[in-house]
Amino acid sequence: GGAGAMERWTGRVALVTGASVGIGAAVARALVQHGMKVVGCARSVDKIEKLAAECQSAGYPGTLIPYKCDLSNEEEILSMFSAIKTLHQGVDVCINNAGLARPEPLLSGRTEGWRTMIDVNVLAVSICTREAYQSMKERNIDDGHIININSMNGHSVVPQSVVHFYSATKYAVTALTEGLRQELREAKTHIRATCISPGLVETGFAFKLHDNDPERAAATYESIRCLKAEDMANAVIYVLSAPPHVQIGDIQMRPTEQIS
Repeated sequence: GGAGAMERWTGRVALVTGASVGIGAAVARALVQHGMKVVGCARSVDKIEKLAAECQSAGYPGTLIPYKCDLSNEEEILSMFSAIKTLHQGVDVCINNAGLARPEPLLSGRTEGWRTMIDVNVLAVSICTREAYQSMKERNIDDGHIININSMNGHSVVPQSVVHFYSATKYAVTALTEGLRQELREAKTHIRATCISPGLVETGFAFKLHDNDPERAAATYESIRCLKAEDMANAVIYVLSAPPHVQIGDIQMRPTEQIS
């Protein structure tokens, strides 16, 4: 276990979606610290470029490669994978982190908000997973890893109408991760599938959810001592460090003080 177990990932390629902020940025940084070539994608790459410069000046052994991609657009995802193939051979680790919640209840929500959540939280995850697997398969990579950033909302429905549809998309991620594990077994590969399901993590997530009510967003994080993005990055490192015969299915983690 531990840092030594990360050595086999040195110089290998990881894709991290939603890498500009929050969990994605923390995960990208941690992987670069462990010597990986990390393609970090988001719709706006200026923050990823800043992070890449920070990693470089800190002297981390890996590199962060910013890539502009709108994950709600399949063509952009496919051209990103083809660019990664051309420039870096392919993807060995895929971290499906990008996700969002829109405050659209089931009784009164707007379809566009629902559709955005499905496009990013479900379809983009599935497309990236398929393309990452195909990339591994064509290069005979047998030890790759696909990690989905899920949520505790993917395991229980809380009485909070603004996250009900979001919760449905995360239940989908739970099913997709287990389905993926089964298909990887059927394909006789040793590629592993994992999801990580956090409770409240202190990021910009709630500010996007409650974008017209920043006070409510701030209160979400102030009520208890939350998980940090770094805690999530540590969980990703733990998952990638597990020996080849160990497949971690799901890490459920909450702030110690969280009730639901």
